[in-house]
Amino acid sequence: MGKIIVAGIGPGSKEDVTPAVIEAVREADAIVGYKYYFQFIEEYVKDGGDCIDTGMKKERERAEQAFLLAEQGKTVVVISSGDAGLYGMAPLIYEMKMKQSSDIEIEVLPGISAFQKAASLLGAPIGHDVCLISLSDLMTPWDVIERRIKAAAVGDFVTAIYNPKSHGRYWQIYRLQELFLKYRSAETPVGYVRQAGREEQEIKVTTLEKFDPEEVDMFTVVLIGNSQSYLADDKFITPRGYYREKASDNTKIGQDIMIESFRTISSELKRQDYSLDHKWALLHAIHTTADFDMENILYTDPCAVETLYNKVANGQLKTIITDVTMVTSGIRKGALQRLDIEAKCYLSDPRVAELATKEGITRTQAGIRLAVEEHPNALFAFGNAPTALMELCDLIRKGKAQPTGIIAAPVGFVHVRESKHMVKPFKDIPKIIVEGRKGGSNLAATLCNAILTFDDAAQLKPGRDL
Repeated sequence: MGKIIVAGIGPGSKEDVTPAVIEAVREADAIVGYKYYFQFIEEYVKDGGDCIDTGMKKERERAEQAFLLAEQGKTVVVISSGDAGLYGMAPLIYEMKMKQSSDIEIEVLPGISAFQKAASLLGAPIGHDVCLISLSDLMTPWDVIERRIKAAAVGDFVTAIYNPKSHGRYWQIYRLQELFLKYRSAETPVGYVRQAGREEQEIKVTTLEKFDPEEVDMFTVVLIGNSQSYLADDKFITPRGYYREKASDNTKIGQDIMIESFRTISSELKRQDYSLDHKWALLHAIHTTADFDMENILYTDPCAVETLYNKVANGQLKTIITDVTMVTSGIRKGALQRLDIEAKCYLSDPRVAELATKEGITRTQAGIRLAVEEHPNALFAFGNAPTALMELCDLIRKGKAQPTGIIAAPVGFVHVRESKHMVKPFKDIPKIIVEGRKGGSNLAATLCNAILTFDDAAQLKPGRDL
């Protein structure tokens, strides 16, 4: 009784064929495969060894031929490109053995897969958990493939794509890109290698947003990074975590936890196409509240966070006025000191009680009136009192206040929503608004912190001032 050895010959160069496969070919009586691949192993075939071509897309015939030869007592090597167990001949050979109740001995020799070769050429993109998906729907229904694509995207796997595109199958890779952009950042690294290991080899790195499906074909392997992947010196890197652990010696434990929390929140957002400006505020809001409804209710004017940060950085914005002391307490003291900013609440000012009694208004309203007299151009942050926010709106309309920016996050049931509606018509004032009834001092404070630390947003590295 003969034997069948199923061997992966690597992605397409003689240098990538393993010694175990070379030895198997040398001892084989027959090699069965697609003729294109014989060129990579023909120099190892012994005298009298047969190379039997079954043609492209003739996998069943190839397996049947191997069993016929093995039943004649021959040692047969069935070759697959890449790794024989990965979209290769190994599963079919074992299935046929079971169907035929054959006693033929089967051995599988692994090879370097196309995604591994591509990864080595791109840099180090598969340094963490990896998912492999074939876009060929010849034997797998597209609905199943699409579910797998969504699972990989949501699960934050580095994802290798086989069979991305062919002459008759052109739209599937576009759909994959569309799905990934729903769950991943537009800046997620993407690398692809065409004809890996062969003379025609082409290598390219880009981002998920800029990736052009027209540049790939059936000879291309595409690799999509996870939320930690990055590009550096035209190399695609997915860190395992060692450098971060080493770097944590220079950061506080609280900052490490906050960084990891932000990464988790970012990976679980329903959308990944937010502007960096809005996303930075959103991550702070969700981190503070653990409420992903913030995706639906946090409103920011275009570039509001960046604009206000730039005014802080260039010295135009020197004061933050809050409606209650709890907001002031939540603004990071380290950030205020680092940027030479003052955060003030007027509720404890002895003039407030007197003014409130005299005018028949709330103490928070009185505090805002006094604040506007002394700091009409401040950033105003509201986390508790809708009446205070309404007072500011009235003073703006009367020309007595010209805020550099407004954070509108009062919480409650009376006049809360109305107060936030009153803010929106001020088109020339950068605004951040927690719409509806939700809000709170903690939210107002964290949105202030988002502004003060916007220069950390691109690296997704919060907590420097903890």
